Amino acid sequence: MTTTGPLTNWAGNLAFGARALHRPRSVDELQELVRRSARLRALGSGHSFSTVADAEGDLVLLDGLPARIDLAPDARTVTVSAATRYAELAVALQAAGLALENLASLPHISVAGATASGTHGSGDRLRSLSSAVRSLEVIGADGELTTLTHPGAVVHLGALGIVTALTLAVVPTFDLRQYVHVGLALADYSTHLDEIHATGYSVSLFTDWGSDTGRVWVKQLADGSPGAAVPGARPAEGPEHPVPGMPAVNCTPQLGVPGPWHERLPHFRPEFTPSSGAELQSEFLLPRAAAAAAVTELRALGARLAPVLHISEVRTVAADELWLSPSYGRASVAFHFTWKPDLAAVAPVLGAVERALLPLGGRPHWGKLALSARAASGYERLPDFLALRRELDPDGKFGNRFTDALRSTDD
Repeated sequence: MTTTGPLTNWAGNLAFGARALHRPRSVDELQELVRRSARLRALGSGHSFSTVADAEGDLVLLDGLPARIDLAPDARTVTVSAATRYAELAVALQAAGLALENLASLPHISVAGATASGTHGSGDRLRSLSSAVRSLEVIGADGELTTLTHPGAVVHLGALGIVTALTLAVVPTFDLRQYVHVGLALADYSTHLDEIHATGYSVSLFTDWGSDTGRVWVKQLADGSPGAAVPGARPAEGPEHPVPGMPAVNCTPQLGVPGPWHERLPHFRPEFTPSSGAELQSEFLLPRAAAAAAVTELRALGARLAPVLHISEVRTVAADELWLSPSYGRASVAFHFTWKPDLAAVAPVLGAVERALLPLGGRPHWGKLALSARAASGYERLPDFLALRRELDPDGKFGNRFTDALRSTDD
């Protein structure tokens, strides 16, 4: 099916510029579309805030392809169709006694889109969601199906072909307990950052940077141990939402009630609107050693940040070896900003954040808003990726203005 007309991303801040939108019903139909298209991009669940998924030519949605969630006989991997969302995959894995090692805050996002942009969850020992990818089934520029396993191809920004399926590593299922701790002074967080992030399997700090206090979400393995204390904070008396004033009913169960991994790792239930709903987002991943310096910089910007923020989240991510992953080659701390939906007000503050964090080694998340022309300069394997792109797609069929602009950093 082909349609025309305006199409926006989830947040509504971006109207896609494609001349036509296609929704093929089979891989064969998609292959033919690729063969006859001069410029083509695939769109996932639309949860990116940057123009990474935009298209000047044709845009294709993959949710019309046959759905696949196929477990390997050895139960070590699962192969899923590209449009599969994490919420759907998690339910199927749990029914089979299996799990993914990690999930992002939102279970609403598509597997293909999240892994293509280096999306992550939180945890000192947990790598990005992309690190679970073992192989990609891709339609190349000639319309033929191929399998990619190259570490440079996993976080691909949609620029190497149209992904039709992914094979992911899985682990045995596990249960978690979720606790929230409130009233943490940011000075104490900076001093005890490593200790705080070691209190659970997955740990997040939420703050607006203006109040100089934060709240900590701790997700612990449900092994019978009591909830770990967070230095300088006290346990919440009831369920909390990461964005103050929002109803906690949208969030996954807290107060230490045990539950399966997929009902505790995300902050939000899949049946509810994630986060605040009306928002913009930015995120920068820094070397773990720069965490305290980054906290100091952001506290100094607190008076400017708080009026334009819904909330900010700080997470940790283990290193991986995927060329365009924001956590490539280094243990990282991720500073995420959920902005109010007013770009004119946000832009100067985001510019100040970039001036503070990029010199500390900040790498922007590919799917979030960034302003600096040098924002991608922290990706040292970008030249290698661009060479791989030229090899696999010499005519730039799968490019767009976003990916084409990356060439300037290789000149």
